[in-house]
Amino acid sequence: MSEIIDNKAHRVRTLKHIIKHLHSGQAPEQVKQQMKELVRQTDYAEIMAMEQELIAEGMPVEEVRSMCDLHSQVTRDVMVQIKPRHEIPPGHPVDIFHRENEALGEVVTRLRQAIQQASEATSSTDRVEILVKIKSGFNELMDVDKHYQRKEHVLFSCLERHGITGPSKVMWAKDDDARALLKLLGRALSVLPDLSNLKNDVVPPAERAMAAVSEMIYKEENILLPMALDTLTEDEWAEIWAASPRYGWCLVEPREGYTPPESVLRKAMELPKDGVIMLPTGNVTVEQLHAVLSCLPLDLTFVDADDRVAFFTEGPERIFARSKAIIGRKVQHCHPPRSVEIVDRILEDFRSGRQNVAEFWIDFHGKFVHIRYFAVRDKAGAYLGTVELTQDIAPLRQLEGERRLLEY
Repeated sequence: MSEIIDNKAHRVRTLKHIIKHLHSGQAPEQVKQQMKELVRQTDYAEIMAMEQELIAEGMPVEEVRSMCDLHSQVTRDVMVQIKPRHEIPPGHPVDIFHRENEALGEVVTRLRQAIQQASEATSSTDRVEILVKIKSGFNELMDVDKHYQRKEHVLFSCLERHGITGPSKVMWAKDDDARALLKLLGRALSVLPDLSNLKNDVVPPAERAMAAVSEMIYKEENILLPMALDTLTEDEWAEIWAASPRYGWCLVEPREGYTPPESVLRKAMELPKDGVIMLPTGNVTVEQLHAVLSCLPLDLTFVDADDRVAFFTEGPERIFARSKAIIGRKVQHCHPPRSVEIVDRILEDFRSGRQNVAEFWIDFHGKFVHIRYFAVRDKAGAYLGTVELTQDIAPLRQLEGERRLLEY
């Protein structure tokens, strides 16, 4: 056993020595060759140990952050995967992270294909359709913020209890880099009326943003999540599961199958005192409130003051489909690109106090749909968010005369 421990410690020391050469300016290809000759194989635990030791020895976190993409590039050829000790059930936090990463990878692939199609498009109709695809792909990629927030605020805090601080110091900064690159891409797309300047104005920021997202997917799948599975307890995974809904889901909904320990489940589902919500005009249990909202003949969605979807009702016949994956998502990214300008204008008018109501009505799949937006404010008039009410009023438009007697 002492020989195994020493070999592992020796590999970490060797890794650290080689990575220092990378930091000093040695070419990545030379470093890769050294890895193959001296290390031959390593795993996520040794990579994390190496980075944590570099930080502990005084290397600035910012330097490790700036070089960690190169770290992963030069170690990929010698990385081996350790099989998880336990099977991951559907709906487990790691299962959710895995499926979100798969969905993000698919979006990156589609976005790359759309950009390639744009360079080959000949007709103006094709160009318009491709531009919509590119903007839609960008909107989907922006959903990664919910994935990152759950990782940063919930997963990292549990890892830190075990003395694993490297991910929160380095990966969080890399998440912020990806966010910043996505914002740059958003700004480039927002001023792009057509595809004439795509190559110069959009392709460079798009490539950088997609590379940042893809690189983080690799780090999570090959380093962070395997390490977390080996480190965290069942109670900690249940804690992560219970805290996750407040941040929302990225592109996909959790599957059913994972059951946390009963003690954690009871705490997660804990209601207010006596299960009753005390309101100025009366009292209602959570169960009653859910049932009342679910039976209303309209769809209700609440968007908070940060423009994130916080809540929606699940009536028997929704007009516009809703998925729990939109919880925590920026409302602008829940609309087609051509509608975002209108959404922004409504929210800005509500936020500034210029308006309190906006409404539209459309023919939609045989229904006459009335869509209303209401600004939600506190007693002092401060903006709290926006409520969207959607209702099929075709039956109401057909009413005539009076009905004074009960008729089923």
